[in-house]
Amino acid sequence: MKVTYHPKHNVAYIALRDKPDQVETVRLSDEINVDLAPDGSVYGIELLNASRQLTADGGQLIVINQQSGQSSQLKLAI
Repeated sequence: MKVTYHPKHNVAYIALRDKPDQVETVRLSDEINVDLAPDGSVYGIELLNASRQLTADGGQLIVINQQSGQSSQLKLAI
């Protein structure tokens, strides 16, 4: 999984797997798009107006392994 953020366009993208040749983008709301692979699996999630959506934890991305309890934090440049 890879998370990217483009501050100029204020867009974040969560890529869940390697990108297939084609994706179909499904618009869930004005701020969230989901890219689907031809087999229907989710390739990635696009967050528009990302700075507003990603500031709930003080501008940090927090990844938690539920099984081990370990966590990692990354300060976002928003």
